[in-house]
Amino acid sequence: MPYLKKDVEALLKLMYFGDSVAETDDLLEAAKIETSTFDELIRDNVDLIPGTKGSGKSALFRIVTEFLPGVLFEHNRVVIAHGVQRHGDSVFHAFRDQFDKFDENQFVEFWCIYLISLAHEHFIKGKRYSDSLSSAKKEIKDFKEACFRARVPEIDKPKSLAEVLEWVIQVVKSNAPKLSYEMPDNTGTFALDLFGNPAGSNPDSSNKKDNKKITDGLPFYANEIKEKLEAILTKTNLSVWLMIDRLDEIFPRRSDLERKALRGLLRATRTFQSKRIRVKIFLRDDMLENLVSGEGFTALSHVTSRQADRLEWTTDQILALIIRRIFVNQKLKEFFDVDEEKLKKSKDYRVELFNKLFPPQVHGGPNQSSTINWIVSRLSDGRGVVTPRDVIDLLSKAKQHHCDDITSNSDGHTAHFFDSASIIYGLEEVSKKKRDTYLKAEFPHIWKYIEKFEGGKTGYTEAALKKIIGSNHQEVTKDLMAIGFMAKKKKGGAYIYWIPYLYRKALDLSQGNE
Repeated sequence: MPYLKKDVEALLKLMYFGDSVAETDDLLEAAKIETSTFDELIRDNVDLIPGTKGSGKSALFRIVTEFLPGVLFEHNRVVIAHGVQRHGDSVFHAFRDQFDKFDENQFVEFWCIYLISLAHEHFIKGKRYSDSLSSAKKEIKDFKEACFRARVPEIDKPKSLAEVLEWVIQVVKSNAPKLSYEMPDNTGTFALDLFGNPAGSNPDSSNKKDNKKITDGLPFYANEIKEKLEAILTKTNLSVWLMIDRLDEIFPRRSDLERKALRGLLRATRTFQSKRIRVKIFLRDDMLENLVSGEGFTALSHVTSRQADRLEWTTDQILALIIRRIFVNQKLKEFFDVDEEKLKKSKDYRVELFNKLFPPQVHGGPNQSSTINWIVSRLSDGRGVVTPRDVIDLLSKAKQHHCDDITSNSDGHTAHFFDSASIIYGLEEVSKKKRDTYLKAEFPHIWKYIEKFEGGKTGYTEAALKKIIGSNHQEVTKDLMAIGFMAKKKKGGAYIYWIPYLYRKALDLSQGNE
């Protein structure tokens, strides 16, 4: 039905899609979409949650750590302890010089102590759990004594992230001295460290001796503290989830430091958790792939045994995301006489509401896709992944564009709240943003190859890639596909490597193959 433009203008100004960055998204709870990964996490079936940037990892993390601790404690006897979140993580960068000196084993120790600090701060000292902990005074005393023996200090007042990092690093440094012995006749060096592993041995090896200091790569004291924490949890019939997010922001991307730090974390995770202690990590999928490249990672199978499927969104979930966010606003609900229960439960009803707001197609024609399919296909990267972040950005820009257009010409009627021109404009703006904040900012070592495609075509043969990139084109192309910039499909007897719509406008590409 046609709408008065003045009504559309007024309601568009009220329409709000939330923030595309989960940490500042104030619609996250009211308009949340419960995906299969959400269900698996809440049921404690997964510990490693991978996904591309903007796919909803931080949104899921925030829902659990901010909105669900009370529910999980009351109904599941689960304690939520979390760290490395929001933009305070830049504090990690202040310790860059000290982290640079750490080897992988020291990062195992760092993360063990960090996880202990989370349990201490959020559980042992958490007001929410004081009544439950009243029956475990002896066990808490034993836990604190074990921490004292490990030189993990007892600090009564709440600690800032900077304070936590400072004393964790000091503990690691104070425990760092290694005993080394130069073998006669310059035949080599034999070294022992706090992990109980001779230098050059494989910390992931299953051939372990019955020795208290050899605890699968853990520092010798961590196993004792873990046991004392488990005793508290058993006494109180509780479990604790130690949750970590935003790991892509705390170390330089794709650096040796990041690699050592994250491998250390996964090794600590592998052996620190138990049935009552779960370490749940939200990690970029490209970072996970980078961790196992090169020399590999023999402990990965243990870590990934409780890994969720990569966070991906279906077209129906994207549609639900759009409709839920639009109709959070009460005046919009009233204008369209929205039935809240039907909105939540009926896909057909959500489609009906979507069609009242958006044109049936962005480009008219019998072979053109519907508007929702157009949005999803245009925002999908080379791996076929579309993220909520990009959807929210597109719609926010489209709303702004259409609102400006109606304001300058508010007489008469309009068929929809959005028109094709505004949706196309939204895609163009997202494309530019992805170029600058993802390709350029996140992958500067690859950007020098990506910019060679500017002004070119959308598809390339392998011969064309070799001409553009150079002799290392196969390795570079593999990286380009890994980050979603490029995909390949078979055409005839050869492969064509194509750049998805998401990046075409920003790079000024024209349809066709080279």
